[in-house]
Amino acid sequence: MVVNRVDRGRYLDSVALMRVSRRLEALQGVEAAALMIGSPSNKALLRNADLLAPEGEQATPNDLVIAVRGAGAKAAMAQVDALLAEKAASPAEGLPRARGLGGALELLPQANLALISVPGEFAAFEARKALSRGLHVLLFSDNVSLEEEVELKRLAAEKERLLMGPDCGTALIAGTPIAFANVVPRGDIGIISASGTGLQEVSTLIARMGGGISHGIGVGGRDLDARVGALGTLAALDALERDPATRKIVLISKPPAPEVARRVLERVKKSAKPSVVCFLGLDQAGVAPTLRDAAEQAMGRRLDSPGFSHRAVKGRVHGLYCGGTLCAEAELIFQRRGLKGHVFIDLGDDEYTRGRPHPMIEPEIRNDHIVKAMNDSAVGVVLVDLVLGYGAHENPAAVLTRVLKQGKTVVASVTGTEQDPQVWSRQVALLRAAGVLVAPSNAHAAELAASLVS
Repeated sequence: MVVNRVDRGRYLDSVALMRVSRRLEALQGVEAAALMIGSPSNKALLRNADLLAPEGEQATPNDLVIAVRGAGAKAAMAQVDALLAEKAASPAEGLPRARGLGGALELLPQANLALISVPGEFAAFEARKALSRGLHVLLFSDNVSLEEEVELKRLAAEKERLLMGPDCGTALIAGTPIAFANVVPRGDIGIISASGTGLQEVSTLIARMGGGISHGIGVGGRDLDARVGALGTLAALDALERDPATRKIVLISKPPAPEVARRVLERVKKSAKPSVVCFLGLDQAGVAPTLRDAAEQAMGRRLDSPGFSHRAVKGRVHGLYCGGTLCAEAELIFQRRGLKGHVFIDLGDDEYTRGRPHPMIEPEIRNDHIVKAMNDSAVGVVLVDLVLGYGAHENPAAVLTRVLKQGKTVVASVTGTEQDPQVWSRQVALLRAAGVLVAPSNAHAAELAASLVS
């Protein structure tokens, strides 16, 4: 049974929507639940997740769609008003609030950066307004068209401002972590990344080796596509070259379009500052093969790695990842070793998150897959990542270890620092107490898993 309710003219922030959807899914007889603004893209997500009823089909982008599926859907829907009325404790309580960009700038006239997180249909319009007011923009929103992305990045260049994104989930600007970012010290290494978890992995490894970050600039996952042409990356390079606090630069991306890769690499050669390039999957001289190598080259030292004495394991490796770039890195390491028949799944992909929070926010989503892997006799090693920092779950190790069982080898890496809210060493200790082999980086973890089944 699928039940929808449409609240006309109602808007709630994503945190509130996620909180209520979690509470609904925990109710008896509920298979799935979601609360979304009724934009066309959101309705498509609900439709694909079997959560859209005829009432929801009629919703507009100004409406809120509440969708519940399961035998207990009607009973759960009767509790929605009470759940919506609950107020979660928020660190933002007491902070100044504004209803629009103009009001926000009146409250903070010194602000020079706007973070935009609205439905994709409205994101480009808001970004254009902010750029026109002379602000740098971090565009957290996705579902922005390629044409709009190119237009916005060209406008940003005209205004001599940065447009980070769209779908930019991580940044570190002048010591301030933004969105899904970690607590790392200030330093002299600047990072430009088309990957949020790539930026998180490299910045935290640098921090654990004693270094620090001047700025971590996200450019969005499509920036190095041939149609965008690295407009954001090249602008970020210019910005870091002008920045006196930045002495080294690290560039991170999955493989760019060949002509874009050539353009960026030629630009890097002309830089007065030493640079490290990590284009995952681009096997070329001078390009770091892994995120770990990029961090080590930037620091000029190796990451400490404990030796593991573990017997060979029969069966395949089953990689279950929260971070898409970390998943891609692990798969590449296996490919380079000629290992076939192993499985790597990015559980943050749209296929797994339609109508549900990202597994970095709610790692319980991964546990169903973990249980299946634990019970599969063909699986010898389960390979996982934990990503800490702001925005991530408060205790992902505790969620994971609840479903682990003896007799199956589990290898993990933990992306984070001691200063993160979850505390890196505390998460590592919880995993090790459950018998998990914890490697110091995602690349180390993938290499360890590969060695166990080779």
